[in-house]
Amino acid sequence: MLITAKPRFRPDLTAAEQLPMSRAEMDALGWDSCDIIIVTGDAYVDHPSFGMAVIGRVLEAQGFRVGIIAQPDWRSADAFRTLGKPNLFFGVTAGNMDSMVNHYTSERRIRSDDAYTPDGVAGKRPDRAVTVYAQRCREAFKGVAVVIGSIEASLRRIAQYDYWSDTVRRSVLPDSKADILVFGNGERQIIDIAHRLAAGEPIKNMTDIRGTAIMRNDIPDGWHEIDSTELDTPGQLIEHPDPYAIKTKLAESCESSSQNPAPDQPQPVRLMSRSLNASRTVIRLPSFEAVKDDPVLYAHASRLLHLETNPGNARALVQRHGNREVWLNPPAQPLTMAEMDAVFGLPYSRIPHRSYGSRRIPAYDMIKHSVNIMRGCFGGCTFCSITEHEGRIIQSRSENSIIHEIEQIRDKTPGFAGIISDLGGPTANMYRLSCKSAAIEAACRKPSCVFPDICKNLNTDHTPLIRLYRRARALRGIKRIFIASGLRYDLAVTSPEYIEELATYHVGGYLKIAPEHTETGPLNKMMKPGIGSFDRFRKMFDAASKKAGKKQYLIPYFIAAHPGTTDEDMLQLALWLKANSFKPDQVQAFLPSPMATASAMYYSGKNPLKKISRKSETVFTPLRKKQRELHKAFLRYHDPANWPVLRDALKQMGRNDLIGNTPECLVPAARGGSTPHQKPAIARHRSSKEKRKRPDRK
Repeated sequence: MLITAKPRFRPDLTAAEQLPMSRAEMDALGWDSCDIIIVTGDAYVDHPSFGMAVIGRVLEAQGFRVGIIAQPDWRSADAFRTLGKPNLFFGVTAGNMDSMVNHYTSERRIRSDDAYTPDGVAGKRPDRAVTVYAQRCREAFKGVAVVIGSIEASLRRIAQYDYWSDTVRRSVLPDSKADILVFGNGERQIIDIAHRLAAGEPIKNMTDIRGTAIMRNDIPDGWHEIDSTELDTPGQLIEHPDPYAIKTKLAESCESSSQNPAPDQPQPVRLMSRSLNASRTVIRLPSFEAVKDDPVLYAHASRLLHLETNPGNARALVQRHGNREVWLNPPAQPLTMAEMDAVFGLPYSRIPHRSYGSRRIPAYDMIKHSVNIMRGCFGGCTFCSITEHEGRIIQSRSENSIIHEIEQIRDKTPGFAGIISDLGGPTANMYRLSCKSAAIEAACRKPSCVFPDICKNLNTDHTPLIRLYRRARALRGIKRIFIASGLRYDLAVTSPEYIEELATYHVGGYLKIAPEHTETGPLNKMMKPGIGSFDRFRKMFDAASKKAGKKQYLIPYFIAAHPGTTDEDMLQLALWLKANSFKPDQVQAFLPSPMATASAMYYSGKNPLKKISRKSETVFTPLRKKQRELHKAFLRYHDPANWPVLRDALKQMGRNDLIGNTPECLVPAARGGSTPHQKPAIARHRSSKEKRKRPDRK
């Protein structure tokens, strides 16, 4: 059923120039109240790259009056009463970033700025913003419905390891006391919730909406419950079929079929509400109380959660928290191309709210001249949160929709000088790539389409993207179009024409690319391709740049201290960097984000990419502060400030041959003799017993 087949909630409602943030703006619009109020941790920027603007405009298009409370003072409920009581619900979001990632570095140091705040001022949102904002909404108006969402809520929808407190925390749903949690991008879910509330349905009855989590007292009648340990036993190792594998018969029968591409022309769209299918099966994950005390069970729960993320075959999940159940419905169905066009075609003003005046919002400055062409990522990198939030199925806009947005930027954005800073998304070159077979896609439980190799069922044709680039740069008034989003070089090498197009027209001297490591051990834990793929891409890129008569360079990014990385791995990476004349400036240490597979490795010492058991593979992880700093020092081997610690580490590793003043050496010898001996930062593996004691990591 098309949810918007119903009449608009307020048929005569016209789009506001910008959604109101004050009672005076509401009065100017002739509103006595708001139907929905969105509370956000970001400054309000009415641009499709900002989540609050997208959800606000989508709801407005359905005939709802939507107000925005941006970065309220959370120390009392007063700021949450600014626009009065919403007729339907408060929608709560931490913003485009997780509030803890926004506040703290990978070493748990407080950041000095916030790109999503006017003038970059830090401290304008609380830690764990979703929880705090939701509680203040409850205080402001008793009995109001509260819906939580954003990446912060998505990644905390079940019990999750929290790096900042070094504990396993409960789902954000019971902590926030919200009525319902929306995970994923959320357009389908939020429209369904709004219309059903408007029709008078109590929010407690909304238990069937895909892409949401709710609290329940028990399992409803008529549901078949499966204990997750029956699917993937975390105790004694017992052979079971790999749940990530595709059923062989299905793969064989569907291998030759292909999915027809979506029509390129935008069409009138109605976002569809996809309720649960006929299957009445729920998988019981180990309880919060169990996973917080048992790292092996935590890794098991993480593995099963990621197994049930394909909208085509995912089942409901349930996890006990105390005397109540956190119930996760299967993910929402991805938006179609026409639906994506409709979302991005809404009347955004594309500028920050007028109340900010001339103050700069750094995040807006970065994206105001960029265009998001797709959503999702099928790479499955274990350290990344894109897949957990947006899913593995690529959702692309039509070429016409993207061209129209570029024209809007050209014609309406103040200060536009003809330069589009990016045509991309989570990944630059996954535009319109998908499985060749809809049947295989619906049945697949593999965590990645490109690891360990590119799946033979994956369409890797870059032709639609090349055509888009050519049409976009031919537009009147467009001088240059750069590609700044992350590039999957293992996909790019399948299309020499794409690399030539990229190098000739869309690189401004430097292209950022992320091989992340050179060694097999950490790369396998990341689910990233081998360094050979990077070398192949570099040769093709260099050749294309030379053919275009340009001197252009790759800037590779690497991660230090990722699970599975030993000191020897980092040494080999440093030697590779030196041999290839790379001298990284800014380096990144692994930050365990909630719900990521690599975070489960970090916390549990187990590998959720394989069967979990008490005796299964142990993943070595650099945990101690000194060792994490050593791994970062290897990446910046060229920095004199790092030479003392590197000399000491090399001595401990028995590699004195790499200390000296010859070209083969990694660091020069110390002046005036040997370096004073320091306490070694060399890694040691902690037993699971030690792990549970959570020793000091300083």
